[in-house]
Amino acid sequence: MKIHFLGTAAAEGFPNAFCRCGACSRARQLGGKNIRSRTSVIIDDTIKFDYSPDSFMQALRDRVDYGALRHLLVTHTHTDHYNAFDLDSRKIGIAHGIDHPLHIYGNDAVMQRTRAAVGSHEGERFAFHLMRPFITAALGEDEIRVTPLPADHDRLETCLLYVVEKEGKSLLYGHDTGWLPDDTWAWLKGKRLDGAILDCTVGFTGNKRERNHMSIETIMEVQRVFREENILSDQGRIVVTHISHNSKLLHEDLTTIFEPAGITVAYDGMVLYL
Repeated sequence: MKIHFLGTAAAEGFPNAFCRCGACSRARQLGGKNIRSRTSVIIDDTIKFDYSPDSFMQALRDRVDYGALRHLLVTHTHTDHYNAFDLDSRKIGIAHGIDHPLHIYGNDAVMQRTRAAVGSHEGERFAFHLMRPFITAALGEDEIRVTPLPADHDRLETCLLYVVEKEGKSLLYGHDTGWLPDDTWAWLKGKRLDGAILDCTVGFTGNKRERNHMSIETIMEVQRVFREENILSDQGRIVVTHISHNSKLLHEDLTTIFEPAGITVAYDGMVLYL
């Protein structure tokens, strides 16, 4: 399973374009892995998580062919995760040489926003799939199974996490969320993950179980439970992303914190394999 990190920042980007804090100023000066665009990931070049406002730029930067995308798994409708109106560029007469629809998966709010953006082209260039927590779906004829799980993120929206099972590998796409809800933990117990991508929006807080987003302490606590419950395979990897400038932590700082625990810090353009 190829995992390509297109973006690794929280909603405001890192550095925040309007911000003059020390972390943002230092990130601009250092560049490289410290420059983070809004979060998104592609699996095996055909399955994309979320469609951030930076998706166009990310495709150009990393030479990604969005025409090859077959499945778009949307976690929730916050603007840093789902810029549905950019999908207008995939309509007939605008995008050429495409011979398959893009299958879009998400909650009720995602379906409504997608229809508002591209609804008249459903069936030609787009196919909509309403997802419900814990109900596993097969992605077309590709022998891929996806199970949406509840997140703890926005009390007014059923925000989703996703477990993707493909070719014998299992990956948890675990953000945006704070400490996982009890029913999500209950579903994960007895499962074996080869990888988990976790929300690391918050820096150090002194609180092990943050809500809405995870802190460094929360991630360490999640790792402990994964080990105790045997949820993560022996060679399984935890990767952190969705980094906020408010954490005040640059890439090297985060690596220093997480590397001793065997946790990988994602950066824009990073590719890894499970």
